[in-house]
Amino acid sequence: MASLLYLSSLSLPLRKLRETYSCYYGLSNVNGNGRSSSRRALKPIIISGDPPTFVSAPGRRIVAVGDLHGDLDQARCALEMAGVLSSDREDLWIGGETVLVQLGDILDRGEDEIAILSLLRSLDIQAKAEGGAVFQVNGNHETMNVEGDFRYVDSGAFDECTDFLAYLDDYKYDWENAFVGWIDASKRRKEDQGMSQSYWGPWNLVKRQKGVIARSVLLRPGGPLACELARHSVILRINDWIFCHGGLLPHHVSYGIERINREVSQWMKGLSDSDTIPDIPFIATRGYDSVVWNRLYSRDMAESEDFQTKQILSILEETLQSAGAKAMVVGHTPQTAGVNCKYNCSVWRIDVGMSSGVLNSRPEVLEIQNDKAKVIRSRKDVYSELQVADCI
Repeated sequence: MASLLYLSSLSLPLRKLRETYSCYYGLSNVNGNGRSSSRRALKPIIISGDPPTFVSAPGRRIVAVGDLHGDLDQARCALEMAGVLSSDREDLWIGGETVLVQLGDILDRGEDEIAILSLLRSLDIQAKAEGGAVFQVNGNHETMNVEGDFRYVDSGAFDECTDFLAYLDDYKYDWENAFVGWIDASKRRKEDQGMSQSYWGPWNLVKRQKGVIARSVLLRPGGPLACELARHSVILRINDWIFCHGGLLPHHVSYGIERINREVSQWMKGLSDSDTIPDIPFIATRGYDSVVWNRLYSRDMAESEDFQTKQILSILEETLQSAGAKAMVVGHTPQTAGVNCKYNCSVWRIDVGMSSGVLNSRPEVLEIQNDKAKVIRSRKDVYSELQVADCI
């Protein structure tokens, strides 16, 4: 009964509550398209590490979404295509026991960053009630902002930080309720913005200064939004698949995947063994070969560079073997041809530059089920279905 009371606080419609109630007691299940079936519920998802590092999700359908860069409309479109978000703008989870993974770079280049983060947290709460889950990994733009690097921040995102900080104050810094509720509050904020835009016109410089201060308060190490990002890993293994923003390399695995996640999380939380500012975890967040910046697997080699391609394949195979994985999914580098696989399909590149602040391309998502990977370009368009186990 306590679980049902908790679910009702999420304001789910009665139909959704009935489906959740049935799933909770193992009487029925909801498949990836949101339709209920009579089969028994799957085994529970088991998470290891803080932040999550190793996830066992038996029998789950996994969907992966690439870089979103502050574009809420495109984010919703991708999530609807993935079959996990309702299309009625009520922001309801319809994925049943599906596992959703977002590959980072929610921040920068767009104006609805916190709204997207809030939406994903809300969906995670709903998904867990149905036996599913939502995971995020941090990208280079998340780590840049925690470092105080605001070079790529959209002016509208500064405004969102100002408004969110005031909204958080209204909630007396009750972070959980304020953060989950922001996705709804941001809708009202957008409506109010439209009416007051002319009033604020002459004050753009003042607004920007306020926005920079608000963003610094929220995202500095130990800030409330930085601590929210600290809940997420930079490297995540779900079943036999590795998910990270840039790419995993052999020396990352040797250093320790769980250790990297823990160090980045501690840095974002502002925790350190010393009295000084915590050192930035360079192996994860700095340099061309760090986890969030690496582009080794995302750039295509020319046909004349066959030797280099073989070298990269060897590095990838060594990495996957060391990590105990079959394949890797990365974002970070926009793929103008759409989501694709490379190196015997042992790496999937899923950043399509969908944000209006990047390429404004058509959203695409990757679906993994029973070790088969396929790309979803729209609700009815599926291609490149491959038996990954046969490729490795």
